[in-house]
Amino acid sequence: MEDRKTGRIVDLSHVITDGMVTYNGLPGPHICDFISREQSAENYDDGATFQIGRIDMVANTGTYVDVPSHRYAEGKDLSEMGVEAFADLPALVVRQPWENGLVVDAGAFAGLDVSGCAVLVATGWDRHWGSDAYYHDHPFITAAAAELLVAGGAALVGIDSHNIDDTRVRTRPVHTALLGAGIVICEHMTNLGALPDTGFRFSAPPPKVKGMGTFPVRAYAVLG
Repeated sequence: MEDRKTGRIVDLSHVITDGMVTYNGLPGPHICDFISREQSAENYDDGATFQIGRIDMVANTGTYVDVPSHRYAEGKDLSEMGVEAFADLPALVVRQPWENGLVVDAGAFAGLDVSGCAVLVATGWDRHWGSDAYYHDHPFITAAAAELLVAGGAALVGIDSHNIDDTRVRTRPVHTALLGAGIVICEHMTNLGALPDTGFRFSAPPPKVKGMGTFPVRAYAVLG
């Protein structure tokens, strides 16, 4: 491992692969050639070949962000959010290993200065990625924690779990509070254990897509 003072980049995203399941009940992506190398070779006389790929997927695939229109019909969609909402944010990590309990309550954030920050909740649940265990009884933050983050002016809240809300119940108070306040959510993160508690910058910009409130990202941190 390189020294963290060198500006090392840490990848915090899962790989998107053909057919993978991110959320039970949603289809996995289909990844294929639109134009294969063999097909493209017919168009050139110098041996050049090119591949144009195609991917068909739902927006909630892999590591992704939610913006207000995901929850609110009148909320901003991806195209209406400024890139500053996703990029080069001062960041901090809140650590609560899932072995110590699935509930991440307000006390985990008490006393932290989260204003303008990406707040990343590291539970270690990403170790279950790709297994059936990932989808059930996962770590989540509480409504009280979400309200504390809203009051503190957080810019983005991420988690390395299946959902930032408790999916065992039919309510989503954390999405409601955070997205209602214009705070971006990043779910299905990974590798948060490689980060320091503070002193790094976080980015997870999605494409500028009109009419969508969720999309996969390449989330990463720059350690400085």
